[in-house]
Amino acid sequence: MTFLQLLLIAIVQGITEFLPISSSGHLILIPYLTDFADQGPLIDVAVHVGSLLAIIVYFFKDVVVLARGGFASIGVGKAPVERRLFWWIALGTIPAVAFGLSIKMGLFNGIAESWFNITVIDDDLMSSIRFTDLIAVNLIFYGILLGIADYFGREDKTFEDMTWRDGLLVGIAQALAIIPGTSRSGVTMTAARALGYSRFESARFSFLLSIPAVAGAGILIVPEIFEAGGGLAMEALIAGVLTFIAAFATMAFLMNFLKKASMLVFVIYRVAMGVALLALF
Repeated sequence: MTFLQLLLIAIVQGITEFLPISSSGHLILIPYLTDFADQGPLIDVAVHVGSLLAIIVYFFKDVVVLARGGFASIGVGKAPVERRLFWWIALGTIPAVAFGLSIKMGLFNGIAESWFNITVIDDDLMSSIRFTDLIAVNLIFYGILLGIADYFGREDKTFEDMTWRDGLLVGIAQALAIIPGTSRSGVTMTAARALGYSRFESARFSFLLSIPAVAGAGILIVPEIFEAGGGLAMEALIAGVLTFIAAFATMAFLMNFLKKASMLVFVIYRVAMGVALLALF
């Protein structure tokens, strides 16, 4: 894999992971729209780990709060508020884990083949003539939902106000992002906005909720990267570092942007891209 391809993948992942426009949808489209071969699931996870590190660095204070809550849960220290937030984040992670394991076990193969004419291969990789249609429809549908939630949603909650109900509902929304074109950040921000969180706090909630899910996927696949050989391991490392740089810059931009602007520009982009994909493919 060339450096140019790794750079392109890293930039696409770093930008689209945090903007609510679907990182997986964009990554999957790279082989469709270029002469590059598919980068494979190992590189995909490596760039997601780069994104994870960007979240940890940018939200370091919040990560420390959640870590204190985790330690308090096992009797190390007393931090009732932090402990509550830790457990609600943990609760919100369960739906994505359950959905991911169900796909891995092939429980949704029949539904995917009969409803969408999609064949599920290996883990959660899907291939079909109509696959780009699925991405396009999800871009449009969830983009419109984001616009509705952002326009009508209240702005009176912060991350510290999270309840078990909010954690679970946003977690259920996060599980939907396993389907490409949905956008993990987009669908969780949509749910948070519908629950009354401000734009800034919705993004903050979304990014912190992503930490356990992305960390879990990264931990599971790291041994496979090193077993695959030095060449692939070095490519994964380069992609991860480049993604960290792009992701951190994108996150800083988005958090400042949401303090003074709506999500309309992302809604327009999603709908326009979805329509373009339907026309092209």
